[in-house]
Amino acid sequence: MYVFARKHQVFLMNKLVFLTMNILFLTPQLPYPTRQGTTLRNFYFIEGLAERHTVSLLSFLELGQPDTPAGWGPLTTLCRRIATVPTPARSMKQRLLDLLRHRRPDMALRLWSQPFAGRLAGWLQEETFDIVHIEGIEMAPYLPFLEEASPRPLIVFDDHNAEYVLQQRAFQTDLRIPRRWHAAAYSFLQWRRLRRFEADVCRRAGRVIAVSETDSAALEKLAPGLRVGVIPNCINTAAYAPAPSDLSPFTLLFTGKMDYRPNVDAALWFGREIWPLIQAQQPNATWGIVGKSPHPRLDVLRADPAITIVGEVPAMPPYFHAAELYVIPLRMGGGTRFKLLEAMAAGIPVVSTRVGAEGVPVRSGRELLLAEQPADFAAAVLRLLHDPALREQLRAASLTLAREQFDWRTVVPNLEQIYRL
Repeated sequence: MYVFARKHQVFLMNKLVFLTMNILFLTPQLPYPTRQGTTLRNFYFIEGLAERHTVSLLSFLELGQPDTPAGWGPLTTLCRRIATVPTPARSMKQRLLDLLRHRRPDMALRLWSQPFAGRLAGWLQEETFDIVHIEGIEMAPYLPFLEEASPRPLIVFDDHNAEYVLQQRAFQTDLRIPRRWHAAAYSFLQWRRLRRFEADVCRRAGRVIAVSETDSAALEKLAPGLRVGVIPNCINTAAYAPAPSDLSPFTLLFTGKMDYRPNVDAALWFGREIWPLIQAQQPNATWGIVGKSPHPRLDVLRADPAITIVGEVPAMPPYFHAAELYVIPLRMGGGTRFKLLEAMAAGIPVVSTRVGAEGVPVRSGRELLLAEQPADFAAAVLRLLHDPALREQLRAASLTLAREQFDWRTVVPNLEQIYRL
């Protein structure tokens, strides 16, 4: 499917003339609606760049995403050209066979599609792109098509996480739990394979960007001599301003894509180890878990009437404003958490682990409270529930940080500078 809209333009900025660049984005899912981290990052990059450049989009279309331009919202005017290909289906049997037959990590196989490859090859023959922006390691298998293009575009690889670090942490977390040893074994294998694959992709790209200094250092460690630019995740902070809502309030809130392994682990750890400690002191407390595709492993939490698993919602900001506190009990993961940026922009006080706040320049007691052990995490939550002055202090400081450093209007110009280096 195609949509054509914008024309080439020349912009006058700060008395300097910049010719527009012709940019192609390759994304693992259509970046609209913006209901999860990857789509948020991709959408705001496209929105910011489209103000001054010509942007085209070739994307996979996940099940349930709108399959006609009528459902693509502002993308149809932001992008000159859009095409989508259905996300390839892989059964568990196929994944197990691939695990045995290939030396590549699972993420390098997950989104391989001959129709997508054919569409990309056709576009590269039809027009010249100055830049092709690869969004995430799942799209890296299409790198050879870009290397063979003539003229060859500047290849920009946006590594949403230092993926090998994410799998290393998952291995270390699951290894401590005997019933999760099968998952630990999977993560160990993926960690080792990702080290090789991720390093190779980074070396072959013309530019590599990461979401935080922590991830940048991890990628540079993989490939000595590599220079990795840092472009943090960004959001439209104005979209999280308080608005009237008729939602039933929660005492605590946790959000995210709820079949994503780090989020599942976080919810279960919080529910089993921390939530009972909070309930013992605050028996009327409620906890809402909001996000698409709740994993069956979370079903054990439904037995508690004070816990509500909401699932996917049309818009997230109203849920932030209906809650008293936001919790990020993550023990594994990489990159930076959009959930933290959203909570900061919404002005809701946060209690998080260090992993949950990684990559964002926050300090415990200034913009949020940090805690690692269950008892300390519960104590931090209870402290905030009983201290309105501290809640207001954290709210004001975190809101200021979100607006000054993580709004897309601040971040996207830095991405343009990396393009032009």
